[in-house]
Amino acid sequence: ISISCLFPASWHFSLSPVVLPRFLLPSFRQLLLLGLLTGVMGLLYLLHLGRVPDMEATDTNNPNLNYGLVVDCGSSGSRVFVYTWPRHNGNPHELLDIKQMRDKHRKPVVMKIKPGISEYASTPDKASDYISPLLSFAAQHIPKNKHQETPLYILCTAGMRVLPESQQEALLEDLRTDIPVNFNFLFSDSHVEVISGKQEGVYAWIGINFVLGRFNHVEDEHEAVVEVQVPGSDQQETLVRKRTAGVLDMGGVSTQIAYEVPKTVSFASPQQEEIAKNLLAEFNLGCDAHRTEHVYRVYVSTFLGFGGNAARQRYEENLISTTQIQNKLLGQHQGEIADSPILDPCLPADLQDEVGPQEQRVHLRGTGDFDRCRLLLQPFLNRTNDTSTSLNGVYQPPINFTNSQFYGFSEFYYCTEDVLRMGGDYNSTKYSNAAKSYCATQWKTLKERFDRGLYASHADQHRLKYQCFKSAWMYEVLHSGFVFPAAYENLRTALLVYDKEVQWTLGAILYRTRFLPLRDIPQESLKGSHSHWHRSFSFMNNHYLFLACFLVVVLSILLYLLRLRRIHKRSTLLRGSFII
Repeated sequence: ISISCLFPASWHFSLSPVVLPRFLLPSFRQLLLLGLLTGVMGLLYLLHLGRVPDMEATDTNNPNLNYGLVVDCGSSGSRVFVYTWPRHNGNPHELLDIKQMRDKHRKPVVMKIKPGISEYASTPDKASDYISPLLSFAAQHIPKNKHQETPLYILCTAGMRVLPESQQEALLEDLRTDIPVNFNFLFSDSHVEVISGKQEGVYAWIGINFVLGRFNHVEDEHEAVVEVQVPGSDQQETLVRKRTAGVLDMGGVSTQIAYEVPKTVSFASPQQEEIAKNLLAEFNLGCDAHRTEHVYRVYVSTFLGFGGNAARQRYEENLISTTQIQNKLLGQHQGEIADSPILDPCLPADLQDEVGPQEQRVHLRGTGDFDRCRLLLQPFLNRTNDTSTSLNGVYQPPINFTNSQFYGFSEFYYCTEDVLRMGGDYNSTKYSNAAKSYCATQWKTLKERFDRGLYASHADQHRLKYQCFKSAWMYEVLHSGFVFPAAYENLRTALLVYDKEVQWTLGAILYRTRFLPLRDIPQESLKGSHSHWHRSFSFMNNHYLFLACFLVVVLSILLYLLRLRRIHKRSTLLRGSFII
């Protein structure tokens, strides 16, 4: 056998049956196993190649590469994210292919500073000096000749929202005035603002669905689809497109839900319709306002005080006030000393705890009763009897639970994974059984398991202590608050999406740069009909050619070995006949 391959590297391989050792004449089962192993290796190689582009260092020498900056000014600090994308292919049906920029070490180009910008409320003239290190850092990574066409967005969130409007405006004005003087980025007055919780939620929803590939509307029989009534269309035009994923996010202080509302919703009253307008966002992600395939209607609601830690604080405050009232009415001293503690079903069995300020200190002892804890937590959801409402009586449009998908982040993931070790696909029965078992386990045993390293590496004693409470709270928020049925099977709890931390800033730059492809469409109009074919054919690069050559070689070797095996058998039979 003689095989050659001239591309991507010239090489020659030959094998003679004369020198082939007897042990290389395998059985048919061995050949089949070798073939399967080769197929698996090829598949893994293809999957690896599919993920390599996102992990490679950004080629800053590529003149067709564009850049963009988003500064997330949060409550505890600010971070700058540098994004990059190739020139748009001119097809108005497709979005920009935006990715995080990676340095020469393949690390994402991100920098964080502390404290939050809101700390400069009393000295707004220092706002631009505060931001400058972030922009200088970004400027070093972006080619200088690209600065003038690189859009810069400075978007402020929770920390700035709580400030008086006059202080907000003073900080923003300093940025608007000084940044254009010191930096040559594409920056205008509208590029710096305090965004609402609704905007932040929409951006997070966009970012996650973009990474999941849900905005790519190429037909794929394996992808779930949904029928959508396009918002803003007088004829109520109906589209069938990829089903997007909803987002559930529970932090320490707040809980948020965001999902697409594919069908037009009806309202029980004009008041409910008015409320819904503040919670529903309708937008077009595409570059052409007249095209409807990227028009979305998304519901977003944020619930302050419904995060895991805030809920525990509300629960403890209620426990303290209830205990004081009962002690006063009955003349008791329950909970005032460790020998007569209040029994708390939301703490692991026999765990002793103290809550409240020194003058109102209450001693607790856990009983680890998950079901009892759930019942005690239900009033804290502030549910009402009104239809189409969720936590705190807030309006929530119906969810099609038979054709929907949700991702649960932050506490939804930590609750299922840190100690219960069942993150990923959520099953309410398995989850509640695991939570019951955890709650009922003696605190001494839980600590021994912790010391032996049986829980997640980032789990600490605070997690161990309040896992029982948070497990019950997450369950109630999901099933009683957001009314997800217990049999719902399409929730996945996750820390990352495709091994990447997805920030709302990705959704922000995707939305705010959506009209940039219009610059390239006229220049590419002659290629429009071929752009999709060209892109789908672009996989024919050196890696794939090498893989194809490798598979051909292995297949040829297998066939040749099989032929040699037959020749060997035939010669053995002939020798036997001569002997006879």
